[in-house]
Amino acid sequence: MAVRAVRGAVQLERDDAEHMQEQVGELLTAILERNDLGADDLISVWFTATPDLHSDFPAAAARALGITDVPLICAQELDITGAMERVVRVLAHVETGLSKAGIAHVYLGAAGALRKDIAQ
Repeated sequence: MAVRAVRGAVQLERDDAEHMQEQVGELLTAILERNDLGADDLISVWFTATPDLHSDFPAAAARALGITDVPLICAQELDITGAMERVVRVLAHVETGLSKAGIAHVYLGAAGALRKDIAQ
């Protein structure tokens, strides 16, 4: 098994805790499913949120999915003029047999515009 990094992002429609949990949960589920991973394959997960998101910690969505024994951390994105608003990004470190090229990075909805080079 190799250690790989998986990226992902989602743009929220509004700053609301329930909406954030739903959307981030969907993003995490898609990352796991598209890479044939389970919670036991996760080493750690970093979440960042744009400065306009205040309603909840994105990591709460992982806990709600039952990801309880994986180190999680949240941070704030840089406040860059013109950057996409209401975005939660994920960087997950995983153990997998996939090659770097085989990793499916997941950018949902409008967040697909952030990384057209790797979004799948």
